[in-house]
Amino acid sequence: MKCPFCKVDDDRVVDSRASSDGFAIRRRRECTSCNRRYTTYERIEESPLRVVKKDDRREPFDRRKILSGLLKACEKRPVSLDTLEKITETIEGKVLETFEREVPSTYIGQLVMTELKRVDQVAYVRFASVYRELKDNQEFKEELRPML
Repeated sequence: MKCPFCKVDDDRVVDSRASSDGFAIRRRRECTSCNRRYTTYERIEESPLRVVKKDDRREPFDRRKILSGLLKACEKRPVSLDTLEKITETIEGKVLETFEREVPSTYIGQLVMTELKRVDQVAYVRFASVYRELKDNQEFKEELRPML
């Protein structure tokens, strides 16, 4: 593994443990050249899961997109990156155990909204307003009604 800082291919594993969902191994590494530490994840390579978008386009499943959406929804909110990574792992785990080849984007969106509603209601409303394409104040009020 090349060090992301100095690009030297000489490191040692300092710590190795399974992630909380059991689908990956987290390794803390230390570069023997610059002595900086970094984290790598080892995951099972599976047949590529595809996401079926609302317009029927298909694209490869990418957990980073889930994390990116969570980060945008939780911007300037008191939600830690660890919490968002755990949510991403939870969603990825549910998707992988439920679907083999293709997953509807609506299923992923619902999982994200369920998790955000539990963690931070403001982030939930932010995500829902974009995801559900709320167009006017009335639709926004309807989304907020159950929380009020």
